[in-house]
Amino acid sequence: MSIRLRDLIKAVRACKTAAEEREVIAKESAALREAFREQDQSCRHRNVAKLMYIHMLGYPTHFGQMETLKLIAGSGFPEKRMGYLGLMILLDERQEVLMLVTNSVKMDLNNTKNMYIVGLALVALGNICSAEMARDLAPDVEKLMDCPAPYIRKKAALCAVRIVKKVPELLEQFVDKAVDLLNDRNQAVMLCGVTLMLQILELDASHVDKYRPAVPTLCRILRSLLQTGVSPEHDIGGITNPFLQVKLLRLLRLLGRGHAESSDAMSDILAQVASNIEANRNAGNAILYECVQTIMGIESIGGLRVLAINILGRFLANKDNNIRYVALNTLAKVVSVDTQAVQRHRATIVECVKDADVSIRRRALELVYSLVNESNIRTLTRELLDYLAVSDAEFKPDLTAKICMLIQRFAPDRRWYFDQLLAVMLQAGAYVKDEVARAMLVHLTNTPELQAYATRAFYRALAANVDAAAPALLQTALWVIGEYGEMLLPSMGGPLLEGEAPLVVSDSEAVSLLETVLRRHRSEPAAVEHVLTAAMKLTARLPAQVPRLRATIGRFTTSAQLEVQTRSCEYGKVFGHERIRPQLLERMPALDEAEYLRTNNLEGPASAPGSAPVSSGGAKRTNGTGSAGGAAAPATAAAAAAAAKPATGSDLLGGLDMLGGVSTAAAPTNRALVDDLDALLGGVPAPAPPVAASVAAAGAAPPAPPAVSDDLLNLLGMGPGPSPAVAAAAPAPPADPLAAILGGPAAPAASPAAVPAPALVPSSPAAPVAAAAGAAPTIVAWQQQGLVISFTLVKHVANPAITEVLAVTTNNNLTEVTDYTLQVAVPKFMQIKLEPASGSVLAPRGGTVTQKLYVNNTQHGVKQLVMRLRITFTTPGGQSHEEVAEVANFPPGY
Repeated sequence: MSIRLRDLIKAVRACKTAAEEREVIAKESAALREAFREQDQSCRHRNVAKLMYIHMLGYPTHFGQMETLKLIAGSGFPEKRMGYLGLMILLDERQEVLMLVTNSVKMDLNNTKNMYIVGLALVALGNICSAEMARDLAPDVEKLMDCPAPYIRKKAALCAVRIVKKVPELLEQFVDKAVDLLNDRNQAVMLCGVTLMLQILELDASHVDKYRPAVPTLCRILRSLLQTGVSPEHDIGGITNPFLQVKLLRLLRLLGRGHAESSDAMSDILAQVASNIEANRNAGNAILYECVQTIMGIESIGGLRVLAINILGRFLANKDNNIRYVALNTLAKVVSVDTQAVQRHRATIVECVKDADVSIRRRALELVYSLVNESNIRTLTRELLDYLAVSDAEFKPDLTAKICMLIQRFAPDRRWYFDQLLAVMLQAGAYVKDEVARAMLVHLTNTPELQAYATRAFYRALAANVDAAAPALLQTALWVIGEYGEMLLPSMGGPLLEGEAPLVVSDSEAVSLLETVLRRHRSEPAAVEHVLTAAMKLTARLPAQVPRLRATIGRFTTSAQLEVQTRSCEYGKVFGHERIRPQLLERMPALDEAEYLRTNNLEGPASAPGSAPVSSGGAKRTNGTGSAGGAAAPATAAAAAAAAKPATGSDLLGGLDMLGGVSTAAAPTNRALVDDLDALLGGVPAPAPPVAASVAAAGAAPPAPPAVSDDLLNLLGMGPGPSPAVAAAAPAPPADPLAAILGGPAAPAASPAAVPAPALVPSSPAAPVAAAAGAAPTIVAWQQQGLVISFTLVKHVANPAITEVLAVTTNNNLTEVTDYTLQVAVPKFMQIKLEPASGSVLAPRGGTVTQKLYVNNTQHGVKQLVMRLRITFTTPGGQSHEEVAEVANFPPGY
């Protein structure tokens, strides 16, 4: 037999384990099933009540759903009340059985004897109404909105909100009804009417024009609510019906947005609300917050916006963290509307940055970032740096990134820019991104008047924090000291800037700092690499310290770190070539600052007062040599190499024409430097001078190449150049590598007549080929492993789409190469024919193999000639090699 609900609750509470509770529920569920089968109508409402309790405990109750429908179909109010309650708890809109109750709900909506039964039906419909039920019962709900009883009108309006949510196309039926509810004397009905209007505007904003004539009515209602004692039953903390006031303000915001006339009509009442509502209670704070949102959301005047922002400023002084968070969040949204008004509360906002609540700190920081401009960047940066020193570790990465961004965007001058970034590196260098350091160095190379100052500043910072220096500070300081190290000397650094502390540093002390960094950071490969590069740079800046710097670099030739060892070995080899070492160690050229900032989506600091304008090529030199005056390097790496000839006020490139190759007057002057530099950088052997080329064309043996080229090739492990006899046979590279780098045309190659290979011109008259051998261009197709493959190109006379290619492979190694094969592939729109090679063995020190191939470019004039090479060969010891390369550097017209 089923027990009473009170006894069931006691039994469940008395259970000590989940198993005991399940046993009690199982017994009671079995008793309920038995009672439902017996159709005991006297206890049906009690059984449904117990069923709802079991459902709230999480146990299945689907077996009793039909009992709730039977209770709804009953005639008495108690049964219907329990039935509708069970309907809302035990069922939802997804249940198919819900369709069975539609007729009962419709009958109850039309009940004229008991309005409370109508209310029960409206409440149930407003909670679990499905789309089908909404379509069926919407006319009845619309009719009830005109009911004389305020109780029914209120519930009908709430039910209409549910209906328009489920079926938006039905909202046209309730657009006019919602406006009529605003004239109701009952505040509960007015609240439901405003809620319905908000829902309609949310679903369809086009009805805002229909509701704008109601703005005076809404203002009248809001003004009446500001009077105390109007409706004591709705008074909360001395405020009349704050729920209705909040909804009215929200509706006014939607009606006044983008409409100046409606905004003017509600300005007075908004000012009254903002001035009269007390903020000592939570209800008052809610109204003020909604008032601020409305003022900032409509076309309000400036004075009204200032009043709203002042309210948010008072919120910031509140002790409640929730209110302060809301104020910060709202200020962040309105700062773009009236920045000047928000600036008045800057001190309070900065204080919130130091709050113990992390969410408030983050919101305050985001607001501070929005407040920064050129006028207050100094003050706010100083305050943020003070906070950075004491902030939590997990908070520093984001804070550091934002401070760097503000410094880059709003720096008033470049000296302040360098000082602040250096301060950030000292306090949180571990979180400074590489992009920030790179941008600072780009600005430094383009600001010659601050290079000495920045060098001294970074020297002080590194010397004082050499043990705990973060990577950003360490690497940036080493780069600056290596690039401008001579400016540390009093005789070279120029006068101190205003407010700068004096610094006396000798060249020995500068080198000692590098050695100290090596001792303290020897386990950090990146730091060691920067020290080695800085030491190599200083050999050209501090001549008296060259032996000491050379010894420092040489200690790492056996380092376990591959990059460190490579740098040490390569830098050590440079010391053997004193003629070109100063030019190799010229200052880095200044990047195009505007292009760099645009490419990396950055904003640069303002130019320093009195600074010289920076051109796209680099910074302006201040003297003839460009060493002591702190000037930047030439504009390009090629210009740095060509700077061996002292600058005389003429072209800094030493006669090198950037658009036309080498001028005939300057080429002989720079030839020795170009040859040495090309050999040092791993290029092909230096070409013979023009005199040697003419001798080779005449058939005589050319003079021996300069000894320095052979020495450099031996130094880099490439072996000596070919013998004089072979040099005439090997195709010549461009006359000037620097001209090739800068886009100038290559000089004509040596005459193919001197190549020891079969004649290029076929004997068959059916395939005539251009016989002007002197016009045949030569390109270097591939160069690795000591082998060089060059192509000499000859055009077909009758058909320019056909090209005859003579491939000459030269062995510059000291050992023999065997099993050599060359395979060539071309795209589908080309045809190729290969003749057998002259051999498969390449003798050491200049041995050659030749092979002829013919290519027919069917899209000649549209697409350039392109090939893919596959080279296989065997070196001593039986080691096989297979290389794949693409050749696309054919001259135009091929």
